[in-house]
Amino acid sequence: MTLINNTINYVKETLKEAEGGHDWFHIERVWKTAKAIASKEAVDVTIVELGALLHDIADSKFHNGDESIGPKKARVFLEQEGMSEEVIVHVENIIKHISFKGGNEAKTFRSPELDVVQDADRLDALGAIGIARCFNYGGFKNRALYDPSIPPNLNMTKEEYKKTTAPSINHFYEKLLLLKDRMNTATGKAMAEERHTFMESYLDQFYKEWEGKLIL
Repeated sequence: MTLINNTINYVKETLKEAEGGHDWFHIERVWKTAKAIASKEAVDVTIVELGALLHDIADSKFHNGDESIGPKKARVFLEQEGMSEEVIVHVENIIKHISFKGGNEAKTFRSPELDVVQDADRLDALGAIGIARCFNYGGFKNRALYDPSIPPNLNMTKEEYKKTTAPSINHFYEKLLLLKDRMNTATGKAMAEERHTFMESYLDQFYKEWEGKLIL
């Protein structure tokens, strides 16, 4: 457990000033969920835990889109912890390939451990917490809640997705509502169903209130 405890302490210190949707508590939720999913899968649990704990150690959204910083920081830390090159490369690949990136890019790296961590990360973008994180990030970026004149764009390239300034509600259609059908594991798929349904109910309520409809 020393390795995991050291990793937890490193992540807490590194992300102590992070935006609320990508802070230590996000990491902790993903880590706990990943462990729960891993208990039902044939995976290397150490790789899963390290991948979950380090997956957002330097999210490119907060580093001018630079996707290389996260893997580099993870490598330096894991080398200091005496991890093998095989483990380090695997964790680097999880960090490189976990994110949604607009959803239109084919996977170029696959592993059961990535599947588990990716499901756990995607689950944290769904349901009540997913909604809270969506609007928290939108506020952080000073985006509108909703603008009926700006429709969702479902065909963004990776670069367009990274640079979008669209209202927060659009993000439901451009990412969040797509995740249920992109889960990797049976457990992840089952967990996503309830959270997806909750988001659909939330959107129904949102539009009723936006239009000023009486709800008696």
